[in-house]
Amino acid sequence: MGTRTRYEPGTFSWIDVGTTDREAAKRFYEGLFGWDAVDNPMGEEGTYSIMLVDGESVAAIYDQPQQQREAGVSPFWFSYVTVASADDAAVAAKDAGGSVHAEPFDVFEAGRMAVIADPTGAMFGVWEARENIGAGRVNEPGCLTWNELATNDVESASNFYTELFGWSIEEIDTGGGPRYWSIGHEGGASGQNGGIRELGPGEEGAPPFWTPYFGVDSVDGALTKAGELGGETIMPGTDIPTGRFAALRDPQGAAFALFEGHLDD
Repeated sequence: MGTRTRYEPGTFSWIDVGTTDREAAKRFYEGLFGWDAVDNPMGEEGTYSIMLVDGESVAAIYDQPQQQREAGVSPFWFSYVTVASADDAAVAAKDAGGSVHAEPFDVFEAGRMAVIADPTGAMFGVWEARENIGAGRVNEPGCLTWNELATNDVESASNFYTELFGWSIEEIDTGGGPRYWSIGHEGGASGQNGGIRELGPGEEGAPPFWTPYFGVDSVDGALTKAGELGGETIMPGTDIPTGRFAALRDPQGAAFALFEGHLDD
């Protein structure tokens, strides 16, 4: 089982999505992954809905800030990396060529975080755990199993993350397919912590971004179900050496991916 009680610094540990219709998004993901929701009112900031698999937190859905809505920002999934100190990570990110979009701040008693952009523009969060480690379950159906960066400058991004988190980033043999780089980190399952690819056809001009992958028993079955629930397929089920994957958008427009194959403990 992919249960977790802690995460090593430099390891992906949480994801959430800010959306324009939280109740509709909850229904979509509950129908697709079998998630249960626990709503946490946050006053004027709306509600933060923790999504559960077998009683363990796996992700969250929250009300997108009005400022983002007015700016026309589409809902998006946001990935977090555990760090020993959010304050130190913010300083190190600047030193490594990144930028800090939200300086470190406390999230009640749960932890402390900052919002960072790498030198190519991809946004992510750093999470200093206190009462909340992040996801209590990963690498199972309906749970986070991979994080992938799409960027227009793999070298700059790789140098940044290597300096900031100590990641080991190496190109792998795709058998003639698009170039792909694996992210190695001793805190990740089997030493793997995600991947990096180049922005592909149809993504010209798009800002670099991180995409979460969720494990499923059947990619094709999940795509069919997602379509019935109002989702949109971006990339149909595609075979890769390690299994099968697909990419899609939820009804509010947030993009994510599915993976069918061996899931590490």
